Amino acid sequence: MDKLQPDTSSKWLNALIALAVLLNFSGLFVPVIAPDGALYATIAKTMALRNDYTNLFAEGRNWLDKPHFPFWITALSFKCFGFTTWAYKLPGILFLMLGARYTYLLAKNLYNKQTGLWAALILLTAEHIVISNNDVRAEPYLTGLIIASVYYFYKANQNKMFWPLVLGSLFAACAVMTKGMFALIPICGAIAGELLIKKQWKELFNFRWLMAGLLMLLFILPEIYCLYHQFDKHPELTVFGKHNVSGIKFFFWDSQFGRFFNSGPIKGHGDPSFFIHTTLWAFLPWSLLLFAAVFQFLKNGIKNVGNMEWYCISGSLLTFLVFSASKFQLPFYTNIIFPFYAILTAQYLHSVKSIKAVRVVQIIVVVLLIAGITMLHYFYQPETFNWFIAALLVVLFVLMILLPGRITTVAYQKIGVMTVLAACIINVYLNLVFYPSLLKYQAGSEAAFYINAFNSRQKMPVAQSMGDYTYPLEFYLDQPLITVDINGAGKLPAKPFLLYTPTGNIQNLKSRGWNITQVTEFDRYWITRLKPQFLNKATRAATLEHISLVIVR
Repeated sequence: MDKLQPDTSSKWLNALIALAVLLNFSGLFVPVIAPDGALYATIAKTMALRNDYTNLFAEGRNWLDKPHFPFWITALSFKCFGFTTWAYKLPGILFLMLGARYTYLLAKNLYNKQTGLWAALILLTAEHIVISNNDVRAEPYLTGLIIASVYYFYKANQNKMFWPLVLGSLFAACAVMTKGMFALIPICGAIAGELLIKKQWKELFNFRWLMAGLLMLLFILPEIYCLYHQFDKHPELTVFGKHNVSGIKFFFWDSQFGRFFNSGPIKGHGDPSFFIHTTLWAFLPWSLLLFAAVFQFLKNGIKNVGNMEWYCISGSLLTFLVFSASKFQLPFYTNIIFPFYAILTAQYLHSVKSIKAVRVVQIIVVVLLIAGITMLHYFYQPETFNWFIAALLVVLFVLMILLPGRITTVAYQKIGVMTVLAACIINVYLNLVFYPSLLKYQAGSEAAFYINAFNSRQKMPVAQSMGDYTYPLEFYLDQPLITVDINGAGKLPAKPFLLYTPTGNIQNLKSRGWNITQVTEFDRYWITRLKPQFLNKATRAATLEHISLVIVR
């Protein structure tokens, strides 16, 4: 494969990467978002509090939806830094930074250093990557682990060395212990695709890949042990409404293949076009360039198979097609192949000939994004906006206009610098203005902050009503959270106690003789399901649910 010739070294490119890194840390202190992020935070908190790293619990019950690896890492962070927002998010962001590093290394080896730097920069400014470093789930871990595994397997294939094979297997095993067996699809797809397309049969069926499989099996033994200990050893447990549920079977089959075939306990409804339009917004502001890059790569690849790398297109397209065929689809699934997308986009930018068309497209994308964020601000009217943030946004906007032509004369780099700074404007606004304001409507975390201050001396028991389980309340509360049946079944905490419940329940409780004193009320909205009526301040009040905090005496 002929490598593209690198451009002159650019210190400003490293400065932009540093800015993009800071951008991904800008949501570090924004409260953890429910449901998934807050659920995972409570599971890791329970693990740390109990010093039990074998069993996973949610809502006080045995929990079997995800493997252990991210919970182990998060619990360790909690042990070191306490039960804080940033201690939950930090490990995930660091794994994404690891992913950016290996994206750079893989692109550098496949193409050149300049392409590697642009690939890392594109990855760090892709919209859903920045969002996922605020709303941390499993994807930042997976993104880093998968591309690291591909890089080391690439090195093992190139250099025929043992240690890269071990490291590739270790990263792959950690990815499997984060999400399940489907994490191997982009890894195996990348390596096998390269060897299959180039008809390197001897390398494809080399003994080293059997060795890699055995090493992965060895490295996932801790996960298998935990699943056996918690579930297979206890067939009397009720899981997914059934007894005799095998945790090991769920790990190897139901958690991923069961979702794909829609035969497992967790079902979905697939749309073959879902990930096409998801990629269109999730990989902004680079998505149109990505589509062009894929088209151009395949067009050139048909004529020049042997002189091109096929790792990135194979790993990304195979995963994309499998996910599209699946019946269980969520927007953040594609994040794990964004490193491949970033490399494909970077090599396209580096070699594009129709630079005028690219410039026009990216200017339109940038204008639409900034217009969109301006309209969001106009209608939403966030109370968290201040003059410091306004000044920062103005500085970034001025830099976006003036900087590209002053630091480089290379046409594609001018376009890239403009696009990077536009991504910074959008996400600085989202992470420093929009999300902090939005999280005021996550009643569970707001209630926990209030209770921690209000109840610091009295230390009354804190309860929530059954059927309204609130993960942010449980995570942020500085004391145990009790769930009670307000309809009379079960035992109540010792009085007086604080009760967190929808305001609509209060009058009914009073009519049944409960002695209740209102403390305060919170507005609640399902913030991961934003609708225009909520985003418009003029109509927002009609969309809100009211949650009361009361003292029961």
